[in-house]
Amino acid sequence: MTAKNEFKPRLISEQKACERACFSRWTINELVRRGDFPKPVKISDKRKAYVAEEVDAWVEARIAAR
Repeated sequence: MTAKNEFKPRLISEQKACERACFSRWTINELVRRGDFPKPVKISDKRKAYVAEEVDAWVEARIAAR
């Protein structure tokens, strides 16, 4: 049984991840390759998504580091 207030990760599209991080797809893919951005979740052969909370945490960490 699952509690109504239990946290459930939410996926966002690659485009939304780019918008939240203010980067192009190419830059996001390069950062992922280097291990400097959260890894995507493969949801089909041609599609990937990102965990919204991981992308938001990454953005917040960049803001806090300034």
